[in-house]
Amino acid sequence: MDQRSRVVVIGGGQAGLAMAYFLRRARIDHVVLDNQPAPGGAWPHTWPSLRLFSPAEFSSLPGWRMPPYGPGNPDAAHVIDYLTRYEQRYDIPVHRPVTVRRVTGGTGAFRIETDGDTWLAESVVSATGTWSRQFVPFYPGMDQFTGTQTHSAFYAGPEAYAGRRVLVVGGANSGAQIAAELSWVSDLTWCTLGPPRYLPDDVDGRELFQIASARVRGGGKPISQLGDIVVLPPVKKARDAGKLAAVGMFDRFTPTGIVFDDGTERPIDDVIWCTGFRPALGHLNGLELTRHGRHIVTDGTPIVPGLPGLYLLGYGDWCGPASATLIGVGQWARRIAHDLSGKDD
Repeated sequence: MDQRSRVVVIGGGQAGLAMAYFLRRARIDHVVLDNQPAPGGAWPHTWPSLRLFSPAEFSSLPGWRMPPYGPGNPDAAHVIDYLTRYEQRYDIPVHRPVTVRRVTGGTGAFRIETDGDTWLAESVVSATGTWSRQFVPFYPGMDQFTGTQTHSAFYAGPEAYAGRRVLVVGGANSGAQIAAELSWVSDLTWCTLGPPRYLPDDVDGRELFQIASARVRGGGKPISQLGDIVVLPPVKKARDAGKLAAVGMFDRFTPTGIVFDDGTERPIDDVIWCTGFRPALGHLNGLELTRHGRHIVTDGTPIVPGLPGLYLLGYGDWCGPASATLIGVGQWARRIAHDLSGKDD
């Protein structure tokens, strides 16, 4: 049976909740379809030691500040509790677990097919994030490697790797954080495309958001020019102890290890791929949208040119600087609500 709502938000993580907050304020009829069994978006799937880049007071969604956490930055459990209570506080109409299979139609007449009901909507906000689309690059021999291979999305902590020869692949934040944690308990090899690019030690999520906000206003330096890795205390401790010595990328796998391009072999028991994610946008394939590489073309905001009524929220800077962060997604959700209603509130 077809269900109807003026706006269907696909995804009930932090982006979907921020969107629902502004739709509620604008009194725009909406529902949120979430494929997870419980609140929290991707956060229940993170590794136990993961921390936010900023203190709680600088990691909030619009309308309600994240409760204090201390000392240090909040862990995943604190974020999950906040998102759960945020959903309850604003009585957000989330339907779960609901998997959206396909979106068809167009402006004013979108059809959202799920594993249950079909929804009809004037507008669609896709806020599905990236967690469900882990990226692992191909390397010769990887299918013959007899050790374990795990993506960072499924890394469950250092205990299973104690005393083992572990390869961590990837030079961004997940690679640095997991390598730092494993450097104390395992024989670590950390492979990166180039030397690790650390941000200044005093830069955290607060300053990154300020930089992103300056870009929204039309000025400021791109974050990528400053570096990639936020120097959280565990990363700083391992780096300053000389335990985060990255090496260049290897050339291929053997059944029991890796080989570098100079012929040097290194035995490896386990591989952890910290190689990122891709936007989870397969449900939009039926709309035949223009793409540039792996990204649907936007105007640098959540708006998709050529298809009014479709918005992409929370996937990364290509659909709004800082839109993939707790503190940054609100400004873009607000812009969508303004576009839909013609007013801010």
